Amino acid sequence: MTRKADLDAAAMALMVTLCAVWGLNQVAAKVANAGISPLLQAGLRSAGAAVLVGAWSAWRGVPLFAKDGTLAPGLLAGLMFAAEFGLIFKGLDFTTAARGVVFLYTAPFVVAIGMHVLVPAERLNRIQTGGLVAAFLGIVAAFGEALTLPADRQWIGDAMLLAAALLWGATTLVVRISPLGRAKAEKTLFYQLAVSAILLPVASVALGEQGLTDPTAMAWVSLAWQIAGVAFASYLAWFWLITRYPATRLSAFSFLTPLFGVLFGTVLLDEPFTWPLAAGLVLVGLGIRLVNTRT
Repeated sequence: MTRKADLDAAAMALMVTLCAVWGLNQVAAKVANAGISPLLQAGLRSAGAAVLVGAWSAWRGVPLFAKDGTLAPGLLAGLMFAAEFGLIFKGLDFTTAARGVVFLYTAPFVVAIGMHVLVPAERLNRIQTGGLVAAFLGIVAAFGEALTLPADRQWIGDAMLLAAALLWGATTLVVRISPLGRAKAEKTLFYQLAVSAILLPVASVALGEQGLTDPTAMAWVSLAWQIAGVAFASYLAWFWLITRYPATRLSAFSFLTPLFGVLFGTVLLDEPFTWPLAAGLVLVGLGIRLVNTRT
């Protein structure tokens, strides 16, 4: 497998597409929340996508259960994936979505620091580091008006979203530096889906979620989109990218995801478009450009 030192046009276009898909997922999750509790929804999403990955792998002849040294890191990545979503959904019970976005999108810094230490070949220079900071400031510009001192127990949710960011970044590092980095993307994804498909419904019951509460047809359509479009197709593409391109530069594109989420909310849910969001888009675009300057 040949690893490239820079992102080419195809990788950049695919990452922008993935961020748009993940941003649309925020809208789909809101729609499905009307009848399916968040953690159960995430568990059903993982279970459905695991079935699709299994069928896809069988069709393509990709062995998912062959011994190749990926079991331990695969299970670890699956545990972190499940814990990340558990922290996100539970954390949003305590804090606002806008505050949560700012804390969650510290994850690319976790990847950058980890890759700086563990994979010197993927270290960022000063200009690229400045680009990462500029992209994060774009998130702060778009959502930062919510960053007043935490009210009541908001700090609990803030801490949980920050912990989720650490897990998100750490999962990327595990995939990049462990034997998973040499495994097929299908196998890497299957570990995470299978483990989270077991753990997230258990967490849903343990935390007293209501489960299925008379979901509408649109809620089921939204869940189907999350299964096929997000957890199967987009995550498969993401893990394929990680094994072939610099993880830090790929992670910088993730700053686009919440901005796409707001844009789709504006178009599909009649949510307001604000000037801070416009400023955020400019800063994130500039930051991504700087991060991907050639060394």
